[in-house]
Amino acid sequence: MPQKKYTIGLDYGTDSVRAVLVDADNGHCLNSRVHHYTRWKEGRYCQASANRFRQHPLDHLEGLEYTIKGVLADSGIEATQVKGICVDTTGSSPLPVNEQGTSLALLPEFKENPNAMVILWKDHTAIREAEEINQLARSWGGEDYTQYEGGIYSSEWFWAKILHVIRQDKAVAQAAYSWMEHCDWVTAVLVGDDDLSSFKRSRCTAGHKAMWHESWGGLPSEDFLGQLDPALAPLRSRLYDKTYTADQPAGHLSATWAKKLGLSTDTVVAVGTLDAHAGALGGEIEEHAIVKVMGTSTCDIMVSSRAALGGRLVPGICGQVDGSVIPGMIGLEAGQSGFGDVLAWFRNMLYWPIENMLLTSKVLDDDIKEKLSEEIYDHMITKLSHAAQQIPLAETGVVALDWINGRRTPDANQALKGAIVGLNMGSDAPHIFRALVEAICFGAKKINERFEQEGVTIKTVIGIGGVAKKSAFVMQILADVLNMPIKIARSDQAPALGAAIYAAVAAGIYPDVLAAKQSMSNGFDKTYHPQPAQVARYQKLYEQYNQLGAFVESQTHSQEGAK
Repeated sequence: MPQKKYTIGLDYGTDSVRAVLVDADNGHCLNSRVHHYTRWKEGRYCQASANRFRQHPLDHLEGLEYTIKGVLADSGIEATQVKGICVDTTGSSPLPVNEQGTSLALLPEFKENPNAMVILWKDHTAIREAEEINQLARSWGGEDYTQYEGGIYSSEWFWAKILHVIRQDKAVAQAAYSWMEHCDWVTAVLVGDDDLSSFKRSRCTAGHKAMWHESWGGLPSEDFLGQLDPALAPLRSRLYDKTYTADQPAGHLSATWAKKLGLSTDTVVAVGTLDAHAGALGGEIEEHAIVKVMGTSTCDIMVSSRAALGGRLVPGICGQVDGSVIPGMIGLEAGQSGFGDVLAWFRNMLYWPIENMLLTSKVLDDDIKEKLSEEIYDHMITKLSHAAQQIPLAETGVVALDWINGRRTPDANQALKGAIVGLNMGSDAPHIFRALVEAICFGAKKINERFEQEGVTIKTVIGIGGVAKKSAFVMQILADVLNMPIKIARSDQAPALGAAIYAAVAAGIYPDVLAAKQSMSNGFDKTYHPQPAQVARYQKLYEQYNQLGAFVESQTHSQEGAK
């Protein structure tokens, strides 16, 4: 019998990295292994009150080695059977590197400097810089480089973050020969490529986050960047012009990393990509389907043929990029800056007395306190969901806004804040929790409406990610709010599965992504259907949500103008 072939999807999320070993014949997951970032879990290098979220690249390298060695050990397969690896990461999550592509944070002089680390997608320290980019793009008299990114550049993205750091930290600015997106950097580490000029950068990250488009020769011009800051102009020549889709090989596994991981240098490493786009592929995306990747935030991904899009540019989304999901099709991205994060914020707020009173109490012994604390934290959202589900929709009364982490789509504005109205003496924790769940679902509806308003037809909704798999309460409300059935992808690791599909094409196992998707997809295991009576009631609540949003946005604008 011919030797079985496998690929590995390496999926870097916000809190952890997961390696999944996949049978290239049928997409079956043999094993997976998760590593939670040690330094991130300790809260190091972050300052939530200032919207600063940084991650040390050592967390990512340690997770890379632990997870891949783990799945290989658990499976017992031969190293030569692993034909390909593809890395997907959150984004935009850039980091500064030296001329050899080494992360500055791995150098002794920068090892504790947050500005030298990965600037995580949810870092919003660059709001002012993003606004500068938007203003210049509309006024400088040349190409509007934001036009393929929804017409609004976000503080969550590549150039805004770089601009913020180089102004804030001159040492990092001088030491940074170049900058790389997280998925590009990890891929370069695996192949041992220290020639940044020839390394294959991700089309997905470049097009959606860095204003790259082939019509103007790649990245924005030196003239444009120099008007933002003189230091950006020379950086332009140390970045890239060409980009590559994730089905293309970036190289082979280096001898160093093959030895560390117990693999072969024959293993192909695919070009990197973003987690949501890989997840959309793992969730069986097709034309007229929107894949909602629901975790701490959401990314909403669609693909369209050029003919169907007809040259339209959809305003207020996170970009439309040729080949960012399926080569030969336009990938369209939208999303919410907070989804599961909104619910986690409420849980953490309720947890304050546990952390600050129970854990410091002298009444209970330490072992009981620790166990009780863990039990409360781990089960709080489940308990809140059950209690909130019992509240009749007609009796809720509370309306919330889901902009606690700003607004990504439609029309990015990270200065916006969340809000809750309609509180009275009977508004307890389950009432507020339910209002927050409804708010994140209303935010999802706004995204669907923007696509439909711009002529991008949605016929199918597909849910993937932790919230989609774990919370029937949230998913039923989402189906009622959208007034559409929602299919839940069977795979528990859709982004990693999508990455493994890309790896199978890059390794030559399949001729293209569509053929690999057909063989390796895992299908669906559940569908949530809208309940007609609830649909009508949610439409009324949705109108109140829109009114609240308009008020908060008007107040934000007036406050910004007064500064």
